[in-house]
Amino acid sequence: MNYTVVVVDDHTLLSQAIGDLVDNFDHFSVLYVCKNGQELLTKFKDPKNIPDVVLMDVNMPILNGIETTAHLKEYFPEVKVLALSVEEDETTIIKMLRAGAKGYLLKDVKKTELKNALLEVLKHGYYYTNTVSQVLIHSLENRGDSAFSLKEREIEFIRHACSEKTYKEIAGEMYLSPKTIEGYRDALFEKLNLRNRTGLVIYAIKNKIFVPK
Repeated sequence: MNYTVVVVDDHTLLSQAIGDLVDNFDHFSVLYVCKNGQELLTKFKDPKNIPDVVLMDVNMPILNGIETTAHLKEYFPEVKVLALSVEEDETTIIKMLRAGAKGYLLKDVKKTELKNALLEVLKHGYYYTNTVSQVLIHSLENRGDSAFSLKEREIEFIRHACSEKTYKEIAGEMYLSPKTIEGYRDALFEKLNLRNRTGLVIYAIKNKIFVPK
């Protein structure tokens, strides 16, 4: 199976180079490259131009990566956005992830990691480098979240979620319906401002709800 990719970057030579690199990966092909988010959204008016993954720069004229990613999250949620930028400050990374990016890579990334990131985003829905994981942990610490604001059953659910159990298996362990467990999950994601199970595990480790062996 071949996956389609679009590169969005205002540096023409760089975007072409990235496109050529991805084109040489097995099972990947680049549909086209764009100079900014507005050009991408114009392309998206034709369904044939909608890819599986967008490699998105952050700082671009007209419509930047954060604004574009937020738009895609709302109107094209099936498209995975992987940020590829020279910006490595915490604020930019957090803004990009909150806008809907499924991962964040720096432009000096090795081609093997870029390929792995594309595969992981398609397979698992996200790809977090060690740098991004540390940024997420630091962000949680700065928000001053407290495990004590959680209910006992919520803490129990979080501990189960830190295992390899499926949500259905967790429902069985807690003697609750799968629908109730989904409710716990969604409520916790909203309460803690998290986007996925990985973020929940990071939160649990930071607050000592779960201690890895």
